[in-house]
Amino acid sequence: MSLDPRIPAGWPSLPFREAEARLTAPGAPFAIATVPIRGVPTRIWEKAPPTLRDLFRIARGHGEKTFVVYQDERVTFTGFARAATALARALVEAGLRKGDRVAIAQRNLPEWPVSYFGALLAGAIATPLNAWWTGPELAYGLQHSGARVLIADGERFARLAPHLGECPALERVLTTRMEPDPRAMPLAEIVGPVRDWAALPDLPLPDIALDPEDDATLFYTSGTTGKPKGAVGTHRAAATTVMAYPYSAARSALRRGESPPKPDPSAPQRAALLVIPLFHVTGCHASLGAALYGGHRLVMMHRWDANAALDLIEAEGCTSAGGVPTIAWQLATAAREAGRPLPSLEGVTYGGAPAAGDLVRTLGEALPKVVPGTGWGMTETSATFTHHQGEDYLAHPESCGPPLPVCEVRIVDPLGDVLPPGAVGELCVKGPNVVRGYWDDPTATAEALSEGWLRTGDLARADDEGFLTIVDRIKDMLIRGGENIYCCEVENALYAHPDVIDAVVLPVPHPTLGEEPGAIVVLAEGSSADASEIRAFAAARLAAFKVPVRIVIRDELLPRNPAGKILRAPLRAVFAGVSDQNGSPSWSGR
Repeated sequence: MSLDPRIPAGWPSLPFREAEARLTAPGAPFAIATVPIRGVPTRIWEKAPPTLRDLFRIARGHGEKTFVVYQDERVTFTGFARAATALARALVEAGLRKGDRVAIAQRNLPEWPVSYFGALLAGAIATPLNAWWTGPELAYGLQHSGARVLIADGERFARLAPHLGECPALERVLTTRMEPDPRAMPLAEIVGPVRDWAALPDLPLPDIALDPEDDATLFYTSGTTGKPKGAVGTHRAAATTVMAYPYSAARSALRRGESPPKPDPSAPQRAALLVIPLFHVTGCHASLGAALYGGHRLVMMHRWDANAALDLIEAEGCTSAGGVPTIAWQLATAAREAGRPLPSLEGVTYGGAPAAGDLVRTLGEALPKVVPGTGWGMTETSATFTHHQGEDYLAHPESCGPPLPVCEVRIVDPLGDVLPPGAVGELCVKGPNVVRGYWDDPTATAEALSEGWLRTGDLARADDEGFLTIVDRIKDMLIRGGENIYCCEVENALYAHPDVIDAVVLPVPHPTLGEEPGAIVVLAEGSSADASEIRAFAAARLAAFKVPVRIVIRDELLPRNPAGKILRAPLRAVFAGVSDQNGSPSWSGR
């Protein structure tokens, strides 16, 4: 266990399993029941919203509180609810049927949650498309999903416009933030301008029968190779996630010997800086869902910029921020360099990509009042599957936390046999938040899912208490002369260098060993470190065979997909064809 000085003496005052048992006992705030899901007994939160429509009703109850802030636009929960209801009714009246797909191609805008819930309340399957995609990629999403309706912003519509004829199922296009176009209908003709949403009539919701196991969402995987797959999530899968952060906070309080926090309607409204895209499950389920459930304010950024984020956090009094680990690194670095400790900020939580253990130290130095938190999840688990924060995180800085009580974990060997605690194997998971399969792809569904268990493709280990550590992606692991090298472990050693702000480990071809580790790193501005110094730093922390034989220093941050995962394919060319014939270490860079 870590000796982090921020862990108070006497912690924990309550064992982990006892804290979990108290919170999940019958009648407790996070009581658990077991129900059949697709024929498999599965644990669920008894008090979670059964469907996303139930979550919407909870959100509507927050009334005149501010829900979304985007530049100079402010939307209340009432305004959001009335606009989403108006859209849902218009979609039903236009002939949309339960189970039809409604695609959403927008950047983070106030119209995004209105589009999303408008589709859901109409009984449709909400289908967010990656706003970073090119025109042909967006067209692929429309073709693959068979979406009948598209709701797009001007930039996405411009990319798609030359390809609309390639999407035969598409019948109706609604647009926002663009000049009129005869091929589309302005969304404002249905819901009006953003500033007037609160003045819309308070209409009843469409009378659509919804079950917790009905299909609700179709999110495309953020894989770094090949065409993305459409992961189909149910209403229960998406709604399950809203319990994750409240549960984690309650468990942390019990472990400190305190009473779990209780909702206080008179307390100042909490506010979260939203920088991760809503078309990603972390942005949609973990951030948007949490705000709807808890009545929090979402502060949207037009484009991520660490110094602009400092200004927004201070101006809006943001109490939380997060996203992928890279954003947390940049936020902490900017705050430290500017001497701005951000007194309103209480928590920084990140996930979506492996987080180096040294990130905890960096956050503590720059933002001493912030409670750090991290978790693990994927598109197929509807975002958060494991999570921990505060002292538990400080005590397990390399871990992404234990699974939520409704979630189950197995670590298996290549034959599928369950491994003991501490052993590394493939991570398999089960829970109410696991998707039911892949859209129109029974083969991929059968390969990934069996009796409720999902094969994740991640290599991981778990300790006796269930704290999970992601070791690597199976496909990214290197094998040097028969020795396994986990890239995440080497990357974490590189991140521990105070000047390294970004790092990736890739294979360097070798004529007899097969491959050896090479690294590309990005250094903080003004750093004087060179490749040999960084290699020596890593050599003091790693077994000799794990130390990168080549290190390349790059001037700009590494390319990533919207989920924060490094795009390794375009970086492999750095070491392609490079072979160290005599096996002696080499490095390059300044």
